[in-house]
Amino acid sequence: MTHRVPGRGSGPRTKSSVEEMGDDARRLDLSARTKTPTTLAIDIGGTGLKASVLDSAGKLMARRVRVKTTYPCPPDQLADTLASLVAPLRGFDRVSVGFPGVVRKGVVLTAPHFVTRSGPGSPVDQKLLVAWTGFALADAMETRLGHPVRVANDADIQGLEVVSGTGVEFVVTLGTGVGTALLVDGKLASHLELAHHPFRKGETYDEQLGNEALQRIGAKKWRKRVNKAVANFHELINYDRLYVGGGNASELNGHLDQSVTIVGNIAGILGGIKLWDMPADVT
Repeated sequence: MTHRVPGRGSGPRTKSSVEEMGDDARRLDLSARTKTPTTLAIDIGGTGLKASVLDSAGKLMARRVRVKTTYPCPPDQLADTLASLVAPLRGFDRVSVGFPGVVRKGVVLTAPHFVTRSGPGSPVDQKLLVAWTGFALADAMETRLGHPVRVANDADIQGLEVVSGTGVEFVVTLGTGVGTALLVDGKLASHLELAHHPFRKGETYDEQLGNEALQRIGAKKWRKRVNKAVANFHELINYDRLYVGGGNASELNGHLDQSVTIVGNIAGILGGIKLWDMPADVT
């Protein structure tokens, strides 16, 4: 049996584009702002790009806006798409961006989804690989949005939101691909791309547990793989607590050990405010 973090859910279901969101997405109640900073939180996913504005307590000040991720996706195109996505949102002082790859001090080191020709699972495009490697995403978004920006791995941002802050805690996100985050006493450890390490039958965790694999083999076999992965991660890390999130985490309700906490996908947005509690030299 699994359990959920109290007060954390998937949030209200939003429509597929900014245009369909209506006035809720276009008008913020600026009177709700306080003297403390408000944060525009952006969650970049392999299938969708999402954003909302958070007050100082992490409460959503606007309904989330969302568009599909399109491919091929050069870095400047992604930055332009994000700027258009959040254009209806107002009243924020700073920006947090969760990115599915390795990011250090606002610079992208790896972008597994975005270096492909037509999305996850398709061949790598060498021109995109060169364009993304070393791309200063934080600077690009600061130029477009006119506010200070911090960028971190998307699983790390989810981890900042959901962990208790005590002991060794591990987060796994299951969506388009697999994300992981390791935190010790609430502080992020150096990000490890465990998803791209060998798992079984010559394939990586990402290849065996990503959404494409789930759709291909079905939920029953996929759950068995997830449980094997969880056992591997525990043997490797010896964590005190495990949290599982991402768009496909709901498929695991009742199919993981009761010590595992399943968390809502909205954590990828809500964790954005926690990113600004981190030392500047970390992000």
